[in-house]
Amino acid sequence: MDQQIWIIAPQGRVDAASAPGLEAELKQRIAAGATRIVVDFSATRYISSNGLRVLLVALKATQCRDGALKLCALAPRLREILALAGFDRLFEIFDTRAQAEQSFEK
Repeated sequence: MDQQIWIIAPQGRVDAASAPGLEAELKQRIAAGATRIVVDFSATRYISSNGLRVLLVALKATQCRDGALKLCALAPRLREILALAGFDRLFEIFDTRAQAEQSFEK
């Protein structure tokens, strides 16, 4: 099992046009053995249902490998979108990347 913490930082919008790129990156990392992933949303302004689906699939894939996918640095609007979808109950969400990374050490 890969003990490295992998950071993925989508830029701008995660929507129908960009979600496949995020999905490919997550799948590649997970297939290579990554089990500790942080998705840093500090440079992301919007996420659509396509992006939410990508996160959910990646979360399940990491959990099947006894790992975790954690989210951080969400703008208030992104937090609201995740809460409305119920994703705030599925994902560990942190204010900063450092907090998300440190949570793997606990």
